[in-house]
Amino acid sequence: MDSALNNEKSRVLFISQEIIPYLEQSVMGTVCRYLPQGTQERNKEIRTFMPKFGLINERRNQLHEVIRLSGMNLIINDIDHPIIIKVASISQVRMQIYFIDNEEYFQRKYTTKDAAGKCFSDNDERSVFFARGVLETVKKLGWSPNLVNCHGWMSAFAPIYINKLYRDNPLFSDVKIVTTLYNDSFNTRFSETFFNKMKFDGFDAKELKAVKTPNYINIMKWAISNSDAVIIAEKDVNPKLVQHVKDLNLPYISYNRYDMDYISDISNQFFDEIIGNDNSSSNS
Repeated sequence: MDSALNNEKSRVLFISQEIIPYLEQSVMGTVCRYLPQGTQERNKEIRTFMPKFGLINERRNQLHEVIRLSGMNLIINDIDHPIIIKVASISQVRMQIYFIDNEEYFQRKYTTKDAAGKCFSDNDERSVFFARGVLETVKKLGWSPNLVNCHGWMSAFAPIYINKLYRDNPLFSDVKIVTTLYNDSFNTRFSETFFNKMKFDGFDAKELKAVKTPNYINIMKWAISNSDAVIIAEKDVNPKLVQHVKDLNLPYISYNRYDMDYISDISNQFFDEIIGNDNSSSNS
């Protein structure tokens, strides 16, 4: 069993597409607001990240830039993009939320779709930038998570990039990954240049062949295949994804109700199991 369970607090990194009150209330936003709090209250150390979408009111939510963490650049599609890190506090529970910002990708008055409801054509780049921005910030913090819990398709590249680019880093060498699934599908595919962008980051033809078409189902399957376990957060999660979890024989749990104490209890018991038992296969 991992010594983290015996000698020190376990450390959980939450990578979340939505968190209330920064975005409108949703199942994902509610879980991502209260699960980190419940995890912290259950004697774990946490870090929580989300994209800094342009519709988030910085003044009302008291966001401020973290100068010591900002200033890094990421190369996406052969172009340098600066990472801006902002932070806000949910003061009543002493919990900080880190925001990944970039003028080109996130300074829009919408999240993943435009005013007409059409997915942004660069959502693939935005998702990669967000996931890698989180991982690079964690590196800069020098903080080594025992477990990464990903919420929403915009976090889907985190498991993929951890296993491709970050496993050699001591901060991520032993990390476990839990992907939480929601009913958050979109019907379009990523851009025509998606595979070229992935090749630029070192993914080879064999790895990309498994993706086939870069749409919601296949990107989420790719994330699941790079995860150690799965949480099914909603009853109407796409059945193809649920079947993929079962085909891979991954440990998983399902939320049966949306009482936040229940969700915190069942999730943290699952986190402990995944951190402490490499060969766990108990499904529920």
